[in-house]
Amino acid sequence: MRSTSSETLGSAFTADPRPPLAHDRTAATVVLAAIESVRPHQWLKNLLVFVPLAAAHRIADLGLLLTVVRAFAAFSLCASAVYLANDLHDIAADRAHPHKRFRAIASGRLPRWLAMTLVPVLVVTAGIVAWPLGPWFCIVLAIYLSLMVGYTWRLKAIILLDAFALATGYALRVIAGSLAISISPSAWLLAFCIFLFFSLALIKRYAELTLLEAHTGEITHARGYRIEDQAFILILGIVCGALSVLVLALYMGSSTIGHSYSRSQLIWLTCVLLLYWISHMWLIAHRGRMTDDPLVFAVKDRVSLVLIALMGVSAWLAV
Repeated sequence: MRSTSSETLGSAFTADPRPPLAHDRTAATVVLAAIESVRPHQWLKNLLVFVPLAAAHRIADLGLLLTVVRAFAAFSLCASAVYLANDLHDIAADRAHPHKRFRAIASGRLPRWLAMTLVPVLVVTAGIVAWPLGPWFCIVLAIYLSLMVGYTWRLKAIILLDAFALATGYALRVIAGSLAISISPSAWLLAFCIFLFFSLALIKRYAELTLLEAHTGEITHARGYRIEDQAFILILGIVCGALSVLVLALYMGSSTIGHSYSRSQLIWLTCVLLLYWISHMWLIAHRGRMTDDPLVFAVKDRVSLVLIALMGVSAWLAV
């Protein structure tokens, strides 16, 4: 089974990477390719803007909920512009990748001129959607956009700094969600986000190295990381994940927890479930079964969905 998989993916490196001819495109295929390229499934990561609202136990406030929905839309549009820009920048590298060669721009299903047109349209639309949420939200959104553009053009080639950039992008969503509803994010929440998201970002890099190691002996590095860096990334990522659980546990033991939860003992179950989930994610990555993005993988993984649901139930019962 292992050798069959290796042969299949190995042949992808040597397959003809040239895009299809322009006459192969139809209006329907181009529209579908455009939808694919803006990656609506990746918008799931923008649900992080709802975290401050949920942490403040005001998720039932319809006015605030609609405000955060607007924030979600602004980040989704902005993120889609970044994905298009990234695919335009990486078109040559994507055509040599076992999976990314099938992306719409790399495969030629989406014309480059159309992708280049969509990028500013999405950015401007994101700005229009974000403007009513206030200047500070717009500033954070602009920082996010600048960071992701920097990541696409330079930062993703710098080891560790690339993971910090991804983790910061996750954290900025949480901060933006707080600013949208005028709720200051707590130091506990920010510390928790830093460690958890850095761990998840390292899973992404570890998974890429595992894929390359399993399916080709010729490629020994990915975006500055080398195959021999796997053990280091594994240890660093697991430690950061464990530290996020520790921060959550310390928060549970703080004096502020009693003001937010009437049955704070139940919230301890969340710590245990989170530790289990992080361990599960790293085990999956270590076995070479992790997809490119751990958050997208989590919403497709039954174990992750059960654990996340149980964490939500335990937090709800503790209120």
